[in-house]
Amino acid sequence: MARELPMLFAINEALHIAMESDPDVIVMGEDVAGGGGRADQGIEEAWGGIMGATKGLYTKFGASRVRDTPISEMGFLGAAVGAAATGLRPVAELMFIDFLGVSFDPLLNQAAKLRYMFGGKVRVPLTVRTCTGAGTRSAAQHSQSLYAMTAAVPGLKTVIPSNPHDAKGLLLSAIRDDNPVVFCEAKSLLFGSGEVPEGDYEVPIGKAAIAREGSDVSLIGIGQTVTTALSAAQTLESEGISAEVLDLRSLYPMDEEAILTTLEKTGRLLIVDEATPVCGIASEVASLCVDKGFDFLNAPVKKVTAPHAPVPFSPVLEDAYMPSAARVVAVVKELF
Repeated sequence: MARELPMLFAINEALHIAMESDPDVIVMGEDVAGGGGRADQGIEEAWGGIMGATKGLYTKFGASRVRDTPISEMGFLGAAVGAAATGLRPVAELMFIDFLGVSFDPLLNQAAKLRYMFGGKVRVPLTVRTCTGAGTRSAAQHSQSLYAMTAAVPGLKTVIPSNPHDAKGLLLSAIRDDNPVVFCEAKSLLFGSGEVPEGDYEVPIGKAAIAREGSDVSLIGIGQTVTTALSAAQTLESEGISAEVLDLRSLYPMDEEAILTTLEKTGRLLIVDEATPVCGIASEVASLCVDKGFDFLNAPVKKVTAPHAPVPFSPVLEDAYMPSAARVVAVVKELF
């Protein structure tokens, strides 16, 4: 049975299910337990991390499985890699993907390579949950979309859900995967609600999903920009253009078959990506379409992305910085 839940609650539910079903799953990060356990100070319930996604885990599973860490991303991600390589399934919360810069070595040179370097004899079932994206007035150091950096590292998987249903199922798949997975959570979507089935289910990593059927042009969205693409598709429909929307969901492994299938169907394709335009996922999709789908193209592949600039703090500038449905509609009309 499905209920309406915010994405944040769906993530919390997935963590509860994963920890109930497997005693090797642990959660660690800055303030994930919060005040939990300090009964001598009258604090018995944790806030649950920066967004509250881990609320309730400490009181249910205890200090041995829900661990607050020092403010040292390099330190606790290194510890998480070690825990994964020696039998546990850690879920490490990296508050914002912007902090990747001070914690990249354990992911780049350890988590991503250990299984390969040991000939498959070592598993690294590590999940890194992290917030990404602009639109919440969090300024340049807490608003970036850096998922292309992790998707580019051989040995790392990177996923980003656009709705609560997929958030719960993808997180359960990530936690149960024997490889390191970076699980990106678009901050602007965390409090938006959608249908979420009760109980345990998984959404496969590496599979995109059709969010809307169409016949004239394909719009590919990533996380928050799936919502942007759907809004643009509705406007285009009123103007006589049928837009199909593909939710990429998995940035690596990427569902090349789904991308080429929708391109073959419509002959026109536009990628909407909140990240900056240079060396990004949008460029990767465009490259794939030209390389393997050239014969399907009736028009050039187009991209709508953020500009190649830091995220502004000014609300007016931040709104202009982010890809909008109006920009998508304008670029789609160029294709015709």
